[in-house]
Amino acid sequence: MTSQIFPTDVQQSLDLVGIFVFALSGGLLAVRKNMDIFGICVLAEVTALGGGVMRDLVIGATPVAAFTNLGYFVTPMIAALVVFFLHPEVERINRAVQTLDALGLGLFCVTGTAKAHDFGLGAVSSVALGMVTAAGGGVMRDVLAGEIPSLLRWDREIYAVPALVGAALVAVLIALDSLTAATGTAAALTAFGLRMLALRYGWRAPRAWHRNGSRTSEE
Repeated sequence: MTSQIFPTDVQQSLDLVGIFVFALSGGLLAVRKNMDIFGICVLAEVTALGGGVMRDLVIGATPVAAFTNLGYFVTPMIAALVVFFLHPEVERINRAVQTLDALGLGLFCVTGTAKAHDFGLGAVSSVALGMVTAAGGGVMRDVLAGEIPSLLRWDREIYAVPALVGAALVAVLIALDSLTAATGTAAALTAFGLRMLALRYGWRAPRAWHRNGSRTSEE
């Protein structure tokens, strides 16, 4: 299958690392919102697994992987407990968390696109679901926390765009029958690199312009 880009044990290990880091970001937002332990666990689970669950439901891959693999479900709980007891320390290494989050973004946009293709979706739909796999959990996290999703906010560095680029590269590789562990890794690293450059240089998506050429005012 196309989605089996890496050996099974390697792919599962990478998935668990990405899930753990995504869960940390969800738990940290819950702490900032002054939620209790249950709220921290919910946001950790949703952030880590939400994108994959949405993808699997759309393509009909049921029961979804998040509920058939115990490791996928337990890992966010562990991350939630880490945040619950050690959130000041986790906040202090936020830069490292962002770096690992960017790696997870790259991995999941690649595997999500490949899995959607395996279930018969075309290139455009597969790319869209690759982005959803990578960024959908963050959208659900922000909505539950009562915030505008960060990937829709102009004052945040681009997040969905790197995922779209990585997913589009995978779609091209599939069309050329060239998707391998090496090329899939290259696509993931491209998305990772774009996200890190966005964080480093504050890259943001353009906003709407008035007809006189000036940007719309910020609310």
